[in-house]
Amino acid sequence: MGGAFKPYLQLMRIKNVILAAITVPLGAHFAVGDQWLTQQPLEVVSQVMAVIFFIGAGNTMNDIKDVKIDQEAHPERPLAAELITIDNARKFAKILWSLSILCVVLGAVSLHNSGNSPIELIAIYIIAVSLMITYDHGITLKNTGIKGNISISIMVGAVILYGAASVGNLWTPLVWWTAGVVFFANLAREIIKDCQDMEADEGVRQTLPMTFGLVKSRMLAYVVVMAALVCLYIPYWKGPFQFNQLLYQTPAILMLITLNRELAEGKDYQAASKIRIAMLLGLVGFILPMYV
Repeated sequence: MGGAFKPYLQLMRIKNVILAAITVPLGAHFAVGDQWLTQQPLEVVSQVMAVIFFIGAGNTMNDIKDVKIDQEAHPERPLAAELITIDNARKFAKILWSLSILCVVLGAVSLHNSGNSPIELIAIYIIAVSLMITYDHGITLKNTGIKGNISISIMVGAVILYGAASVGNLWTPLVWWTAGVVFFANLAREIIKDCQDMEADEGVRQTLPMTFGLVKSRMLAYVVVMAALVCLYIPYWKGPFQFNQLLYQTPAILMLITLNRELAEGKDYQAASKIRIAMLLGLVGFILPMYV
């Protein structure tokens, strides 16, 4: 692949990829605490890399599929700007897939050798691959409105579960509530992003705002945000945290509750950005009670 490597990092959307991959060690942390740092660091690091390569491959495939749309909606992206050829992008995606699968195999072998079950790790990965493929290829869930939004949000939420599975402890309740927060927050964000891109998607995708309307779609996104707040609250109600420790979630809660202002004014980009920040603050809010 000729030329500078920077366009390939842009093709992977490396900033988004790294942000997503960070949730792997978070999932491990919510599952077993900080003992993974001394007992299972290689298992977690290998699956961080598996997720980086996996999401990078998916984003590359997505840009290959959407190059014509991006020429209008996102002309700065590497394929739309012709910084990378389609052929080289396909080769790059194959390399990323190969590296991701290799990392999963290493993680599964390590779990087996340490007496833990690798089945959950492999199962989550297979489900994620299936969703990734059907999202952009085959039945192309991406073009089916809310089904596509749910599909991509399951993949994002599953990274937390994947992190817990990487240390052989998937069934910790906190892991599932955290994954719920990520799932619902990302689902709301996907709906809002479809509102933002409605004009560019016209004639190419049949998104929720096209059939449900912009106002109703934004209202639905806010309802979904409330579901994320419920998941955020339950670990402080049912445990493992104490109710007064809910204070650590104040920034995330306030940011999500006040989202209705941006949605009412049709400021979709600002609303989507606000949800991402709130999601990160929510994850921090789960970490702090473990140490403070």
